[in-house]
Amino acid sequence: MSNPFTYAELHTQDPKAAKSFYRQLFDWKMEDHENPQGTYTDIDPGEGFPGGMLKAARPGSGWLPYVKVADVAVATTRAKSLGASAVQELVEIPEGVFSVLVDPTGAPFGLFQTSRR
Repeated sequence: MSNPFTYAELHTQDPKAAKSFYRQLFDWKMEDHENPQGTYTDIDPGEGFPGGMLKAARPGSGWLPYVKVADVAVATTRAKSLGASAVQELVEIPEGVFSVLVDPTGAPFGLFQTSRR
């Protein structure tokens, strides 16, 4: 199995400004969803992989790419054995399960496994 990028998530201090910018720049379609943690915005770029946007929990803004894996638990363990550190591990959501890690060079990334429903 290849491991393509499958999702991109923007963590930003100003979601309203970011939505306006990306809508105007790329004409992306966006839909807000309220949840206990706040507003999550689904991004439909029209082609390619989808994305999302939310208010950043920490200062700053940045994109977080997710890589598709067959087994997120195995991939998380392997990444950690290679020097990555975990920010979140094995978080279950309706679409699947994900982990967020930081590679040995300091770059954050996510691992994502789709639901087997």
